[in-house]
Amino acid sequence: MNGQTGALLTDLYQLTMLQAYHREAMSGTATFELFVRKLPPNRNFLVAAGLEQLVDFLENFGFSGEECEWLGTLGYFAPEFIDYLSGLRFTGDVHALPEGTVFFQNEPIIRVTAPISEAQIVETRLINIVQLQTMIASKAVRSVLAAPGKLLVDFGLRRAHGAEAGLMAARASYLAGFDGTSNVLAGKRFGIPIYGTMAHSYVMAHDDEAEAFEQFAESLPGNALLLIDTYDTVDAAGKVVALAPRLAEKNIPVKGVRLDSGDLAELAKSVRSILDGGGLSGCSIFASGDLDEHELSRMLETGAPIDGFGVGTRMTTSQDMPYLNCAYKLQEYAGRPRRKRSKGKESWPGRKEVYRYYDDNGHMRHDMIAEEGEPGMEGEPLLVQAMAGGQRRGGRETLTAMRERLRDQLQRLPPALKSIRESAVHPVLISDGLRRLTERMDRARL
Repeated sequence: MNGQTGALLTDLYQLTMLQAYHREAMSGTATFELFVRKLPPNRNFLVAAGLEQLVDFLENFGFSGEECEWLGTLGYFAPEFIDYLSGLRFTGDVHALPEGTVFFQNEPIIRVTAPISEAQIVETRLINIVQLQTMIASKAVRSVLAAPGKLLVDFGLRRAHGAEAGLMAARASYLAGFDGTSNVLAGKRFGIPIYGTMAHSYVMAHDDEAEAFEQFAESLPGNALLLIDTYDTVDAAGKVVALAPRLAEKNIPVKGVRLDSGDLAELAKSVRSILDGGGLSGCSIFASGDLDEHELSRMLETGAPIDGFGVGTRMTTSQDMPYLNCAYKLQEYAGRPRRKRSKGKESWPGRKEVYRYYDDNGHMRHDMIAEEGEPGMEGEPLLVQAMAGGQRRGGRETLTAMRERLRDQLQRLPPALKSIRESAVHPVLISDGLRRLTERMDRARL
């Protein structure tokens, strides 16, 4: 779960291709690129994420002795190929969009240049790492846009598709602008602020709801946030007001209340009125329960006095778009550009760069996909070198830096692209040089 999972976490056809490459002595340098063919219909942009874990994986790539021994029992692989695998390491270069970069269709997210066997064998895990976090960050940022200035906390661990997915969702959502997570291990591993209240079971285990509130507050005097919808939400709000003076005598403030069921917007209005009437205007209201960006937007548009939200299942599983149409394709081998021409899945050949252009207001105007090193490109180049010769280039970037990068890029997005309801298209142009290269290859049927 730390980005260093062994090389055996791959698809069988990666290994069968490697054996064929090895048998044919094909060891030339290859360039592969990861890109998303087209944006989901309900996403106007995507957010790059997962590069840090990918670099960890590539730096530590290798087959253990036990894994090689097991592969040898399958009957697929020759002993000399197993010996070759035992010494295989990643020695290539990686160029990538820095995490927190906004990107669009067909733009390279990751570019890998290495001996072809090395570049090929990492495909499955590379997609697995980058696709998940990019997908979650791209979903989470929509809640950030829908609820500006509100506390947003990842509540999705229990509904995540496995432990690693839960950890990476906490990381990706924090990168996207969430304020924290309920996931304690994510807090330790990534330095993400952790948040938590109580469950209904705690209230139900007590014979009296008010007693449960008081006991919990006394056990956590610096963070008394009480769940008030186990029975009757409005009645429980009154109990909080009645309890507050006793807690105040013990220097325990009621920090907030949490709503987790029912019509959250209407209940929040009733609860706010009760709290304010009881002198608890500083007590916040936090809501959770099957929330996503659309629910957040709807509730806030009705004037719901909610200060923060726990967003879980729908964000952690990217419920409305649980995958990205991404591909990792060979773009160059042995110094010659390569191009896939399958109908509907055509690729642009060669090593590429993405350039971003801005209008006079500083908003993104269009992007340009061009050949690497193509002259005449005046936009901002987006890809940076993350690895050289199989080693990380530069130090580890902090999540804070990634969050700041995304925050800056969101300010530069045209307003239409930030809509969570309406579709808008950011122009992604193809350079003249790349078009000419493609035409030459098609004429030559290369």
